[in-house]
Amino acid sequence: NLMKRKGDSMKIWQLTVSTATIALMAGNAFADVTPEQVWQNWLDMSTTYGQTITTKSAERQGDSLVITGMALSYAKDGAKVESTLDEIIFKDNGDGTVAVTMSETYPMTMTMPAIDADPASVPTTMQMTMTQSGMVMTASGTPEATSYAFSAPSLKVAVTTTDTTDASKTLGTGDFNLTQVAGKYLVSGASDAKKIDSDFTAEALAMSFAFADPTSATNFEMTATMADLVAKTAGTFVGMDETDFGKALALGFAANGAISYGATAYDINVTEEAGPTKITGAAESGDLSFALDAAKIHYGGGAKGVTTTLTSAEIPFPQVVLSYSEAAFDLAFPIGKTDAPAEFNLLSKLSDLTISEEIWAMFDPAATLPRDPATLVIDVTGTAKVTANIFDPAYAESQLDAAPGELHSLNVNALQLTVAGADLTGTGAFTFDNTDLETYGGMPKPTGKLALKLVGGNGLMDKLVALGVLPEDQAMSARMMLSMFANPGAGEDELNSELEFKDGGFFANGQQLQ
Repeated sequence: NLMKRKGDSMKIWQLTVSTATIALMAGNAFADVTPEQVWQNWLDMSTTYGQTITTKSAERQGDSLVITGMALSYAKDGAKVESTLDEIIFKDNGDGTVAVTMSETYPMTMTMPAIDADPASVPTTMQMTMTQSGMVMTASGTPEATSYAFSAPSLKVAVTTTDTTDASKTLGTGDFNLTQVAGKYLVSGASDAKKIDSDFTAEALAMSFAFADPTSATNFEMTATMADLVAKTAGTFVGMDETDFGKALALGFAANGAISYGATAYDINVTEEAGPTKITGAAESGDLSFALDAAKIHYGGGAKGVTTTLTSAEIPFPQVVLSYSEAAFDLAFPIGKTDAPAEFNLLSKLSDLTISEEIWAMFDPAATLPRDPATLVIDVTGTAKVTANIFDPAYAESQLDAAPGELHSLNVNALQLTVAGADLTGTGAFTFDNTDLETYGGMPKPTGKLALKLVGGNGLMDKLVALGVLPEDQAMSARMMLSMFANPGAGEDELNSELEFKDGGFFANGQQLQ
């Protein structure tokens, strides 16, 4: 099943990149100093991705090259993408630049086979209509490095998804509308390893979509708006015909980017046998970043000023409201074999989380516990040596139980848990001896310290005992454990602890416990 899922993921990855390429060509044709060079670059890029282009005609008409009846298709492992444009005009501006205009509306069809690992999956067909009203595009540069800029008052996509085996079964519909769009691209490199750097902005995005589950009485509808989109991406597109993603990375495939957005709002409605469910939400801003190459992978994102409201027939009160001031996640780690330890990092953050009084009242109707916002922060960095290629099919088949690397160091930059009036914080740093797997029963021998501070811990236990959530004998056992590992601090209800690994032993506040 793992290999089937990996194969399905590879199909989706290749189809997604191919579809993005078609959209890029249709909306932002690769340009050069002459119309013919623009058109030839388009053909070269399509060949690189295994795509096929046919036309009814390609003729010079004065200062313009006019393409009519263009059809573009891509097929791989049962998946297929097709698009047609009635007309594309590459006009020589006479100053070394080229103006590109094309049909305002054009169709695209994406066909996906059923997912092998999902028995409920069915083959689907997505019919898309792209509309680019008032598109203005100017291309300039050289055959080796072509830059082009575009703007449009509106870019729209209308989508209908059907069951491929029965076109009368509509599974879903969607509409996406970007307004006040502007962008620029730089295309460079050899035809079989194109490099693309891009900048993109849009004043707003409005979208709506709905789908029905044919196997149940479930319907899903969503509308959303997003303001102030900004995106920057860069990539080297090589090895697109490889079925092994690891080989594509080894050949030089790489991509990175960052996306940010402003005020966001959404409304979700789900109808099922148990009754309706409604979710509404909003955020002040958010961002997303990613990077991938043969050496490392990175993914991060966050949002600020988030509020979510849930109403459902399956909850015992009118609604649930959740909010937080900030959430963030950032993960980066090496993925290729390394001769020396390479850096990694992990950040997980949720600040000022609050829940509605109805949730609190379920277990604390007398408000014994403080309703203070909760916060969780985990921020660690370190170094690790990668000993296996995780994208190698041989590793996936035969070494799933073997660790693909060695941990060499770990820095706890920040650790925080704040909830119900108690606050735990900590920092520390460790190194690991991978030549000694005996001292700690198969774990590399650590050396280092972790400093912890707990404020309000005893008070929280007292309140939990009063609520009947924590039995008195368990609270007493917890206090005894704390006395072994912690010392009283300078403040009220404050405990401090320094946990240390050294010389093959474990120490708490200077006392050896192991």
